[in-house]
Amino acid sequence: MTQTVLNRREVVAELLVARGDLIVVSGLGSPTYDVMAAGDHPRNYYLWAAMGSAATVGLGLALSRPQDSVLVVTGDGEMLMGMGALATIAVQAPKNLTIAVLDNGHYGETGMQQSHAGFGVELDRVARSLDFDCSESIRDMAAVQALRTRIHARNALNFANIKIDTAEEERVLPSRDAVYIKNRIKAALGQQKF
Repeated sequence: MTQTVLNRREVVAELLVARGDLIVVSGLGSPTYDVMAAGDHPRNYYLWAAMGSAATVGLGLALSRPQDSVLVVTGDGEMLMGMGALATIAVQAPKNLTIAVLDNGHYGETGMQQSHAGFGVELDRVARSLDFDCSESIRDMAAVQALRTRIHARNALNFANIKIDTAEEERVLPSRDAVYIKNRIKAALGQQKF
């Protein structure tokens, strides 16, 4: 029996509807293209060549900006690479952080090899075992909309493993100038440039 999977571009667009001052960290590859496709924003922090770092960058922003909601959009391959970060995040437990994993069970940026998630590793169960306040597997847009509401509530550490299809989407590329991206988000957050 085939289970329902979602289109990643539609999922990310839905998560960013009426985003307000939401801070978004996007992981390497497709998550960055999807966040950019939903609309460039000064509070988007696009990671280039930082595989496995999206969740920890999100943690740092959440801890330093408790007044803001922080959303990390990453893929299953990157989350698997940074699995140890989930334990650190759980210990710190910032109530303004949401980790949204776009899980197609493949390493999309390196040739669509099957990832551990494709072999049955359930990342939401890993997060649940670490006592994230809310950890779920999402397979429908109603659950994506409910997640968007929780993101803005800032009252729980959230983890969502969103099951997506393997369809290719047009690449929508933000700037690859890491200094520019860093300085832009710092300015948007009221910090000095350096």
